[in-house]
Amino acid sequence: MDWRLVLILLTGNVIFMAGSYTMLIPFLPLYLTTELGVGPEAVNLWSGIVFSGSFVVSAVMAPIWGRMADTKGKRVMAIRASFLLAVSYFFGGLVETPVELTLMRLFQGFAAGLWPMDLALMTLYAPPQKLGFSLGVLQGALTAGGIIGPLAGGFLAEAFGMRPSFFVAAAALFLNCLMFVFVIKEPPAPPAPESAAPPADTGTLLHTPLIRVMLLCSGLVQMVILILQPILTTYITYLAGELENLALISGFVFSLGGFAGAIAAPGWGWLGQHRGFFSVMIAALTLAGAGILLQGMMGTLYAFALLQFICGLFFCGIHPSINALLANHTAASVKGRLFGLMFAAQQIGSIAGPILGGTVATYLGMHYVFYAAGVILLTMAAALRLAGHRLLPQGGG
Repeated sequence: MDWRLVLILLTGNVIFMAGSYTMLIPFLPLYLTTELGVGPEAVNLWSGIVFSGSFVVSAVMAPIWGRMADTKGKRVMAIRASFLLAVSYFFGGLVETPVELTLMRLFQGFAAGLWPMDLALMTLYAPPQKLGFSLGVLQGALTAGGIIGPLAGGFLAEAFGMRPSFFVAAAALFLNCLMFVFVIKEPPAPPAPESAAPPADTGTLLHTPLIRVMLLCSGLVQMVILILQPILTTYITYLAGELENLALISGFVFSLGGFAGAIAAPGWGWLGQHRGFFSVMIAALTLAGAGILLQGMMGTLYAFALLQFICGLFFCGIHPSINALLANHTAASVKGRLFGLMFAAQQIGSIAGPILGGTVATYLGMHYVFYAAGVILLTMAAALRLAGHRLLPQGGG
């Protein structure tokens, strides 16, 4: 298959995947109260349980699915993930109690793994000189889906109630499954030279310093995202004060970073291809960290909104660079387990982020959540700059 066709198909796949997820997750507290009978005194507890359960299971399963992808095929694992996710969303529209919804989310964590398979397939299809651009486009599609989802979910919830949203998400994931079954083929894996034989197991894979550090970075970046997300709407509301249409304004400001990321991610991928992914990642970490620090200092909604857009332009350069570095320094035969490990690291970051963010916001205040997130990114950039010559092979980057 032509790599450009694969990129187009996977871009649609990622938009459907991300849109289905974000169409539902922000509205789970509403689903618990309006459809499942959870009272106001218990909704926060149940929301936390329902939200986090999936991350725990997927963190455990992701390396297992990744290893199976390397032996059974990436396309087969993509079919598995998209079909089982479709089933999970379908049952999510049928549940009647919060316990049943929790079980659905646990099953969803078991089913997860479509995003790492999309990345693994794209890295095998894309020509080396187009890898950065391709991964940037997929990252932009992930961000775009994150914008489209809440808008569609809000409309559906307002017009028809929450349950139809689950069935729409199930249909979208089933379409993804059909695309993998009938259109996308398993790419032929190029034979690896004997001098670059793939690691025999995941433990050996983790012996490579660059891979270890990139997996740690991926988890920390995801943690920063989840440090900020839970408090963003509350903070925007605080800055907006007595403005009318507060919900609409909050949603618009919240989405500005996503709009910027969807626009800029392919450009970061192109820049990494020409300037070196390692250097571009450090630049993106530095600029995003500085922007988030400044966000915490803003006292007006308009300044905060401008920085939200600017931070989105910078933040979207981090993940494509990490993905490209991982892809460029591993053999084709281990890309499934590699991106499975990356997904597991991100799930661990997704668990730690809300805990850290909530603790900082509770004891220090919301401003300090932005300071903590900015400091983490700037510290990562400084550490990588110092360690770069030890991590990268000669001439790598």
